[in-house]
Amino acid sequence: MTEGAARRTALAAQGFADPRPTAVPSRRHLLRVLSRVQLIQLDSVNVAVRAHYMPLFSRLGAYPAELVDDAAWSHSARKPRLLVEKWAHEASLIPVEDWPLLHTGKRAGWWRHYEKAVTRSPGLVQEILAAVKERGPIGAGALEREILGEGDKREKGTWWERSDVKHICEYLFGLGELTTGTRRSFERLYDLTERVVPAEVLGRQLPADECARQLVERSARALGIATEPELRDYYRLAPDANRQAVIDLVEAGVLEPVLVEGWNRKAYRHVDARTPRQIKGRALLCPFDPLIWERDRTERIFGFRYRIEIYVPEPKREYGYYVFPFLLDGELVARVDLKADRAAGLLRVQGAFAESGVDTARVLVELAGELRLMAGWLGLSGVAVGRKGNIASALGKLTK
Repeated sequence: MTEGAARRTALAAQGFADPRPTAVPSRRHLLRVLSRVQLIQLDSVNVAVRAHYMPLFSRLGAYPAELVDDAAWSHSARKPRLLVEKWAHEASLIPVEDWPLLHTGKRAGWWRHYEKAVTRSPGLVQEILAAVKERGPIGAGALEREILGEGDKREKGTWWERSDVKHICEYLFGLGELTTGTRRSFERLYDLTERVVPAEVLGRQLPADECARQLVERSARALGIATEPELRDYYRLAPDANRQAVIDLVEAGVLEPVLVEGWNRKAYRHVDARTPRQIKGRALLCPFDPLIWERDRTERIFGFRYRIEIYVPEPKREYGYYVFPFLLDGELVARVDLKADRAAGLLRVQGAFAESGVDTARVLVELAGELRLMAGWLGLSGVAVGRKGNIASALGKLTK
């Protein structure tokens, strides 16, 4: 397979061969995107837009943000909950029916670091579960006041200095005994999992090897074509379990081993993956879009080196704090450092950079159009471009 064919296969798998809807996107369109990407990563950074809203905008264009909110954090007979929070790639929204595949209650996980809080306060687990049962959905701060009382003066600081209540809540979240009932200004409000996940889903138990096979199949469907480590990374599976699942899926005819020109590893193509003759359209991608999660894969497929620079000191940043790659007709052609200035009503482009060898004139026109679309979607009145970057000046003229 050629590099170009592999790139088009990967883009089609992620939904970038699908035309954006001409009507206002609905729950049906949300489901279509979910059938492509399989899960949506959560992240607390809100400098431009929270990460879980952006992948749908990238694929659908301007859509009502309540589509995600209703699917993830509300429930009614008319609109049943579609998504639930679970640790997958990272903290993620996954389809409710996938809960049994990722329920790792008896396996080791990051939450094991909080076992010392359980040991230190052995009665607190049951106190928290009882309080959540009575008061949930409820935040960790409210639980602290409920259990410890308003007069408690223990210090709260960084993540690693939070109180035992918060640590044990996260421990129970990792075990699957608590999940997110809803969110309030992005604060997680804990609830008993049995009140969020339907009983028929919660009671479904599958062997670990079957869970791994189903998760790798979803990874392959979302990626289209991928190496074994890339299939593993999508849900952060254990290496041995992932390798065996790949072997099993090859034997079952679900995965097809392929050689891609320029790739130094064997790749696997999902049997249902499409390879369009061309990819048309444009999209801004947030740093946590599943198309570009795996940075080495992004560089290999697109020839685009991308690193998030949030934790890089400002003087040492190459492109900016929160940089969105720009996808145009199947290529990553530019990047912009974005910030939503809600007080001024502006989407600020703090840096704008085109890749070498691209048609800069066309990139500028399409990028300006997508930035204006994003600003309107965020309820901002316009776009303001700063001075940093090789296309900043020209982009500023087009967005005035």
